[in-house]
Amino acid sequence: MIRSMTGYGRSESTLAGKKLIVEIKSLNHKNMESSIRLPVFLAPLEVDIKKRAEKRISRGRVEINIRIDSDPGANGGDNLEANLPLISSYYSLMTDLKERFNLSGEITLDTLVNLKGSIHVSEVEIDPEEAWNTIRGALDDSVDSLIQMKEIEGKLLYEDFVTRLDTVSACIKELESRIPQVADDYQKRLSERIRELTDGMECDESRLIQEVAIMAEKSDITEEIVRFRSHIKQFGEMLNSDIAIGRKMDFLLQEMHREINTIGSKSNDLTISGNVIEVKAELAKLREQVQNIE
Repeated sequence: MIRSMTGYGRSESTLAGKKLIVEIKSLNHKNMESSIRLPVFLAPLEVDIKKRAEKRISRGRVEINIRIDSDPGANGGDNLEANLPLISSYYSLMTDLKERFNLSGEITLDTLVNLKGSIHVSEVEIDPEEAWNTIRGALDDSVDSLIQMKEIEGKLLYEDFVTRLDTVSACIKELESRIPQVADDYQKRLSERIRELTDGMECDESRLIQEVAIMAEKSDITEEIVRFRSHIKQFGEMLNSDIAIGRKMDFLLQEMHREINTIGSKSNDLTISGNVIEVKAELAKLREQVQNIE
């Protein structure tokens, strides 16, 4: 089943007493392009993370965000530390200012701890290699969630594709049914025009038949219809594919557009022209939707 290129996935796990959160978002893009944001100490894992995600995602702009949040309920809790050298510098500076400008007021604990950088959460030292198993599992879970959303949207796109392909197929069927009638209508119009120009004199029937045959050969759209139907069949088969087929679908739609343009240029029949316009409109909508397919 086809997948949409857009989706979102999220998973949580625990790493060294902290909450590990992996978020992944996929957006429309003609190629595969991924970007990763993660803590500095996990930088050595960036290539492994990218390769693992791209094994299951073939197309789109993929954004992966990995972060570690404090989890007070986990063992270890938050490791708060006082930056004593900085606090000492703050205190000395504030004492000096009080004396120099003869200021009143006490330098309290509340004042010191609320100064920027006085209290901070200590970083947990984690070996990237030891963290890989946990991160890998959380990454796989987030990709699972992403793919599930992409498949749900893919089902909606599938239904729209099927409906539009049915409309196109009906138009092509009507085009084909007009082929014999086009030659007959041309022969009638040509006969009437000749009689008008010759004051009702009968024309050379063999020459008339020859002219009609030449016109029928030049305006024959049978080959284009056969190829167009082949493209529709291939497109329908792609809709049930389990691999990324967005680019192939886009190529097929280009070929369909080429065939319908040829059909339109060959025929001067009003009914055929009307069907050509309708097919072009549906192809434009199909091509717009294909841009959302992985």
